[in-house]
Amino acid sequence: MTRKKIDKKYSSKSAVIHYGADILDSPDYAKCAEFIQHGNTSVREHEISVAMTSVAIARRLPFKFSFSSLVRGSLLHDFFLYDWHKTDNTVRNHAQNHASYALKNAAERFSINPIEADMIKKHMFPVNLALPKYRETVILTIADKICSFKETLSRKSLQ
Repeated sequence: MTRKKIDKKYSSKSAVIHYGADILDSPDYAKCAEFIQHGNTSVREHEISVAMTSVAIARRLPFKFSFSSLVRGSLLHDFFLYDWHKTDNTVRNHAQNHASYALKNAAERFSINPIEADMIKKHMFPVNLALPKYRETVILTIADKICSFKETLSRKSLQ
């Protein structure tokens, strides 16, 4: 979990591919493409957009980050694996509870560190009142709100 400035050779997209390869190549992660998140954007598209936005924000700041954790936590922040739009869904209060489902699924399928766990669990601040512990969590929270807003307004994929 070394924090440093991102190597300039990585664009946001190449950083996501580099640090998130094991997640992006996972059959379980591919299931995220089956569920819609906002507008017409799939959960997978949303998570990738959020990861690229997180990297873009972080590289402009004067702080050091764990870019591996930033990418991985961003890719897994909505890894809840259900369709929250269905009215017969047994999951209640999706906005408040999906982070817990995402964390459980991520921990079962991938090796995640404390920064990534904090990012997944607390990315819905201030809807969930648990304060982010790491700067990577704050960046994810901001990037998620930016992407969600764009996706909801555009009603189409940002990819």
